[in-house]
Amino acid sequence: MYRSRANRLVRLFFVMCIGSAMLLAAACGGGGGGPNTQRNEQAQRDQGGGTQVAAGNPENGRRLYATTCATCHGQTGEGIAGLGKDLTNSAFVRDRTDQQLVEFLKVGRRANDPENSTGIDMPPRGGNPSLTDQDLADIVAYMRQLQR
Repeated sequence: MYRSRANRLVRLFFVMCIGSAMLLAAACGGGGGGPNTQRNEQAQRDQGGGTQVAAGNPENGRRLYATTCATCHGQTGEGIAGLGKDLTNSAFVRDRTDQQLVEFLKVGRRANDPENSTGIDMPPRGGNPSLTDQDLADIVAYMRQLQR
């Protein structure tokens, strides 16, 4: 009886771990684009092109950041080792315009991008395809408040 129950618990634990891993992979974008996709994404980031958005609302950005970005970048932007960079003193964030950051967030950065220093995908729109360009501008406005 005990052995059977223990086996069921081990199997249940295993299924839960696999399910959690699948959900995490889906949320973080999983997979990488080919070289053409990477080149197109880099060209879009370099040009800073795209649709102009209104100035961001940092309060809405805080809410969106908490539900989309904090998983990898921490609740206050401090970064999480092995997942996301520290945004509080990021030269990348500081040295780009709001529009350039929106464009970056739209396409993300693949793990195999030479400029990716974490080896982890930064998925387009933080892995949340429902985020609009204005939502991304709001997140950028909040990220500016995190800067030290």
